Amino acid sequence: MTYKVRFVRRAALVLAALVASTAAMAQASGRTLRLTLDEAVRIALSDNPTIRVADQDIELKRVSQKEAWQNLLPSADFSAGMNYTIEAATMNLGGQVFKMGRDNTSTWNGALQIAVPVFAPAVYRTMKMSRTDIELAVEKGRASRLDLATQVAKAYYQLLLARDSYNVLQESYAVSQKNFDVVKAKFEQGTVSEYDKISADVQVRSIKPNVIAAENGIRLATLQLKVLMGIDDAALGIELAERLEDHEAAVAAHTPEVGASLAENTTLKQLTLNEQMLNHTLRIQKTAFMPTLSLAYQAQYQSMYNDNFKLWDYEWFRSQTLSLSLSVPLYRASNFTKVKSARIQLAQIGEQRVNAERQLGMQVQSYQDNMQASSEQLASNKEGVAQAEKARLIAQKRYDVGHGTILELNSSEVALTQAQLTYCQSIYDYLVARADLDNVLGRTPIE
Repeated sequence: MTYKVRFVRRAALVLAALVASTAAMAQASGRTLRLTLDEAVRIALSDNPTIRVADQDIELKRVSQKEAWQNLLPSADFSAGMNYTIEAATMNLGGQVFKMGRDNTSTWNGALQIAVPVFAPAVYRTMKMSRTDIELAVEKGRASRLDLATQVAKAYYQLLLARDSYNVLQESYAVSQKNFDVVKAKFEQGTVSEYDKISADVQVRSIKPNVIAAENGIRLATLQLKVLMGIDDAALGIELAERLEDHEAAVAAHTPEVGASLAENTTLKQLTLNEQMLNHTLRIQKTAFMPTLSLAYQAQYQSMYNDNFKLWDYEWFRSQTLSLSLSVPLYRASNFTKVKSARIQLAQIGEQRVNAERQLGMQVQSYQDNMQASSEQLASNKEGVAQAEKARLIAQKRYDVGHGTILELNSSEVALTQAQLTYCQSIYDYLVARADLDNVLGRTPIE
């Protein structure tokens, strides 16, 4: 009896585990991530591979900086060698013949050399250049973050537009389908003509492709947002915590940004740092005309004319030297060419900066004009939606009482749909222009 009870309990536990596992899998397959713009940007900045590559590039520059100042540290080298003389060379000096060594003997030597740069101007300039190189890598990393944040914001707004447009078209489709059902019922009763039934049917069929296209647009916008956020789970759903109309107040309250500064623009900052890098390069090239001074110490052990290989029995002789080496460049034609090339590059980057400032100023003005236009259009578009809703209601009533035509009803529905889509588009255009403006001014959407 006890065995049967235990068996039943174990079977029940296994069954419960299977049911729980199945439920968990079903829940996992239908899970949804609810997002705000701030959350989407933060996830992208933490998980996107582009940002990790930029961070690794900064670390690489820091390693290069260590390598630059390590050139000032002493360097130590050890060398050892063995020379076996099979037959020594013979020399004749004034009739006197003698050998330069002994046959069948070996000579052993070992040397330790330590060198210290005393004055190395190129190394000093390279160290300063490496610090600027790190700053440039950091700025490039910030540029990557700004670009990614802007792309995520625009993809987020694109998904908002796609979903709101889908809702508008879906509502229009539902109303048209309802009108068709009413007209069809009236036609079957003989109160309306077949023309009205066909017109209502055409209206429904003309909206259906737009609904399908909007649904496909949602899928594409969701996929794009997932890619930018670094999400690989294809089954994960994305739900946005807001709608475009939630930004209506911000769009309506827009005031032009006077005196927008490009001080934080990453393109101009990178040009400034590149100019500093070229200045460092020019100074490094000039160090080729300067002398260098180094100090070297060498200790050497040597054993000569050994006729066996018993190293421990050899007689070793030690010698030590300390040398100070001065190298003064007198003339090298390539040094002058390199200096001239660096100066030309500095002139080029100056022209690039002027051109970049002009283009960025034009972009700032263009984005501000787009934001202002969208803000001014919003009130008109909102009023247009209200008037279109009223017109559709009137057309519906007129048709119901027999004073209107099916063309009036269809036209009013098309006008309302167009007005609602235009209203959503105006908010979207404002948000995208604001994201682009923030990017140019060096601001992220979550600031």
